[in-house]
Amino acid sequence: MKKAIVDIYLDSLRPLNNGKCSVKIKITHNRKRKYIGTGIELTADDFEKVMQPLEKGKRKTLEQKQIHSTILHHLNKAQQIIEDLKVFTFDSFEQAFFDNRNITDSVSFAFDRYIEQLKIEDRIGTAESYNCAKNSLETFKKNLTFAEVTPTLLKKYQKWMTEQGKSITTVGIYLRSLRTIYNQQNIDLSLYPFGEKKGKYSIPTGRNIKKALTIEEVAKIFNHQLPAGTTIEMARDYWMFLYLSNGMNVKDFCLLKWSDIQGEMLTYVREKTKRKNEVSHIRVSLKPETLHIIKKWGQPSIAKDAYIFSHIKVGMTSEQQHKIIKQLTKTINKYMKQIAKELSIDKAITTYYARHSFATVLKRSGATTDMISELLGHSSVLVTKNYLDSFEDDKIKEQTNVLTTGFSKAN
Repeated sequence: MKKAIVDIYLDSLRPLNNGKCSVKIKITHNRKRKYIGTGIELTADDFEKVMQPLEKGKRKTLEQKQIHSTILHHLNKAQQIIEDLKVFTFDSFEQAFFDNRNITDSVSFAFDRYIEQLKIEDRIGTAESYNCAKNSLETFKKNLTFAEVTPTLLKKYQKWMTEQGKSITTVGIYLRSLRTIYNQQNIDLSLYPFGEKKGKYSIPTGRNIKKALTIEEVAKIFNHQLPAGTTIEMARDYWMFLYLSNGMNVKDFCLLKWSDIQGEMLTYVREKTKRKNEVSHIRVSLKPETLHIIKKWGQPSIAKDAYIFSHIKVGMTSEQQHKIIKQLTKTINKYMKQIAKELSIDKAITTYYARHSFATVLKRSGATTDMISELLGHSSVLVTKNYLDSFEDDKIKEQTNVLTTGFSKAN
C-alpha cells in the first residue's frame, strides 16, 4: 500500500478578507486529500519568498526565517506521524497531529472530537449547540489554543459577544461548552481559568425569566375556536397535549408509541435521561382531552411498537429525526405566538411554556413540590423549584392583607 504524501499548500483559491491566504499541510492518500491549517497567513508573494531556496547574494529577513521554520516544523511533524502509523487513515493522522495533550492544543479540534462523540451517542441537539459554540469562538479568535484561554480572554469574549447583540444566556451556554471541553484536557490546574475565586473567570448566568401561563390563560387557549384540520389547530392541540402530559417535550412527544399507553395511563422515559444509569419512568394521567387529541391526530395501528403520531418514521437516522423534531417545534411555536396575539395574551408562548405552566398551575393548586418534581422527572427538587413561577402580584396582595386586618385606614 502506498504511503501518504505530505506537502505545503497555499490556499490561494479561498483568500481571506485581509488579502492573505492560509498556509496548510496537504496530505494525499489513495487519491484523496486532506488539508490542515497551520495558523499562518501569507500573500502569494510572501509565501514564495518564505519558501524559495536561498540564492547567492539574497538573504531572508528574521521574520521570514521564523515563518519558514514554523512551516517546516509542521511539515516534519506530519511526515513523522505518517512514518509511525502502521495503518494510515486520515482520522488516525489528525488525532496524532493534534492530540499532543498540552496547552497548545487546538480548541477547535477538541470541539470537533467531542461533537463527533455526541453524534455517535445520537445527542444531535447537544452536538449542534457545541458546534455553535465552536464557531462563535473561532470567529472571535481564529486558531484559538488552550494556552490562550485565560480569564482575560474570556472577559474579552463576553464583551465581544454582547457587542454582537448576543444575550448573557447565550454567552453562558457557549462558555459552559468551552469549560466542558477544557476539562477534558490534561492541563496544569494552576492554569485553570474558570471559577469564582479572585483572578478567575466566572461564567455569567442569564436572568431566569419564568415562562408560565395562568390556568385562565390555558383555558382561553384550549377553548379558542380554530378552523378544523388546519396546521394552527394541530399546533394548539399539540401544545395542549404537552401541557396535559406533565409538560412533555416535543422529542418525547414524537417518539411516543402505542405500547406506552396502558388504560388511562401513559408511561415513558425521557430521552434526555436515557444516558444515565438510573432512568425514571414518567407516568401521565390521560385526561379525556388528551385522549381526544390522540384520536384526532394520532395514526391508528395494531402494532404496539408503532409511533402514535406520524412525524417520525421507522428507519430514520438520528439526524433526520432531529430535523423533523426541530421543524415541528418551530411550527408549534409560530402558531402559538399567533394564538396568543389573537387572545391578547402578552406572552411569547413556546413549547417551554407548556412545561413551566404544568408545574406552576399544579403548585398554585396546592400540589407539593416533591410530587411536581416526580411528575416532571427531575433529578432533584431544587431543579423543580427553578420551574415554579412566583405567585402573581395580586395573589401576594390578597394573601398579605391579613397583616393589616383590623387596622384603621390611613389618613
